[in-house]
Amino acid sequence: MSDAAASHPTVHRATWGELDPALAYAVLKLRVDVFVVEQECPYPELDGRDLEATTEHLWVAGPAGTPVGAYLRVLAGRPGDPDGARRIGRVVTSPAERGHGLAGVLLDDVVTRHGDGPLVLDAQAPLERWYTRWGFEVSGPAYVEDGIPHVPMTRLPRP
Repeated sequence: MSDAAASHPTVHRATWGELDPALAYAVLKLRVDVFVVEQECPYPELDGRDLEATTEHLWVAGPAGTPVGAYLRVLAGRPGDPDGARRIGRVVTSPAERGHGLAGVLLDDVVTRHGDGPLVLDAQAPLERWYTRWGFEVSGPAYVEDGIPHVPMTRLPRP
């Protein structure tokens, strides 16, 4: 991959039904490898929300050739979220691809396309400051989920 291509990875978007089986497998493997195995957090990774018609799956390939170097999903908001909110979740980067800014490329895309409405996410506490780069602010008390400290964050539309 050229330096230019590596510095400007292509963001891919699809619904679950549009993913081919190999790519769907790569997405799920990355999520399980990081959230369940690396973070030693056994929890129900497959929560049914991937299959919702309005869920967007976004990913970029990694400069080292990983088919899914970074990934996130954008969901319809849930009860308690601001009206019209989109919920960002499962933000993950392959260990082999960390340090290339791939997750940031995905967040740039989401904020560009959905930033005219509220965006919400539940950040792992050590990443709170990182999310502030995109205008997210803490919007509730910190909590522990599956043994990992989290903080709810919201990004309201900018005037």
